[in-house]
Amino acid sequence: MFYDTAKRLMDIFGACLGIIVFSPVMVVTAVAIEIESPGPVLADTPKRMGKDGKEFRFFKFRSMIPNAHNLLHTDPKFAKLLEEYKKSSYKLHNDPRVTKVGKFIRKHSIDEIPQLFNVLWGDMSLVGPRPYYPFELKEQQEKYPHTQDMVKEVLKVKPGVTGQWQVSGRSEINFDKRIEMDAAYAGKKSLFYDMLIIIRSPLAMITGKGAV
Repeated sequence: MFYDTAKRLMDIFGACLGIIVFSPVMVVTAVAIEIESPGPVLADTPKRMGKDGKEFRFFKFRSMIPNAHNLLHTDPKFAKLLEEYKKSSYKLHNDPRVTKVGKFIRKHSIDEIPQLFNVLWGDMSLVGPRPYYPFELKEQQEKYPHTQDMVKEVLKVKPGVTGQWQVSGRSEINFDKRIEMDAAYAGKKSLFYDMLIIIRSPLAMITGKGAV
């Protein structure tokens, strides 16, 4: 299919270009993370759901204290935080685990840059729905039963580094509205629409609207 081939070529070209352009930013970010909070430079988080439900390792700069995900789910002192995390569509606006460097790179989406390597490997696309955690999809569908068919549509395409959700308020949008956006994108299959989202993405990075 023309769309799939053209989209893959655009992904490879865009990812290679992005890695070259952002390589200095990635080096500075990695050094800053290590200086402030010694530990892995990349976030140690569970695998995400990709196309057809295939799970893959998601590359992202670490913006929290080491082992943050595991601590949230196992450390009793984070019990209330975990409850809030689930109630707020798996996003926290005042997360004590986030470092100072992490707060900055999350606001401007710098933590997302390593996903360009996910694009090269073929697990992700430059544009697409955000990749969800398997447990997130399961629990959110229980909370919003009417989203089940939309989730099936979303899993028919590769997740993206950027997408309609990211340029439309990001974390200010609840799961049911976010999955509706993602399903609508999955049904479009338009290179022109992809280009419009890519053009809008730098502004979303600069302003940091909706980022947590």
